[in-house]
Amino acid sequence: MTPDIAINICRKAIQAILMISAPMLLAGMIIGLLVSIFQAATQINEQTLTFVPKIVAVFLTMLIFGSWIIRILSQFTIGLFDTMATF
Repeated sequence: MTPDIAINICRKAIQAILMISAPMLLAGMIIGLLVSIFQAATQINEQTLTFVPKIVAVFLTMLIFGSWIIRILSQFTIGLFDTMATF
């Protein structure tokens, strides 16, 4: 295995990780922003108030994007096995 192939595999892995994690991170960030605006407007400073909506949002996002995530992981894994088969 040449260094170019190893770097290409690592680049594709990082790309897949970023694509898979982006929907959950964005959902958590948006819900966190909305909850913090709500807390600032009502002056409720409860630290645990942010966790439940974020967890629910991330879980729902995983349910919605689950098939897409599996498709991305499958494509990456098949590509990895195809690359390994050429050696």
